[in-house]
Amino acid sequence: MHVQNTNMNTKLTLKLDKTVIEKAKEYAASHNGSLSKLIESYLKSLVNQQDNSDKDEIKISAFVSSMRTGKKIPAGLNHKKEYVKHLADKYK
Repeated sequence: MHVQNTNMNTKLTLKLDKTVIEKAKEYAASHNGSLSKLIESYLKSLVNQQDNSDKDEIKISAFVSSMRTGKKIPAGLNHKKEYVKHLADKYK
């Protein structure tokens, strides 16, 4: 049985400012990634915004989207309890 790989990578050539490329590579490396993955992630977010623009969904501002950390929040997290703990630690 032959299974077709639908995640085919394709090479793309871009012409960008050298300084932008260097800074983007540094950024990607500091987040344990590559420039290719960074650009792919950005393009996916653009495509997803485009796909979702026709739906009646709450729109997330660019500022809020820029605050993503990549960390997963546990499903059973009690945010009120965690906040109280944070305040108790902060004001010891």
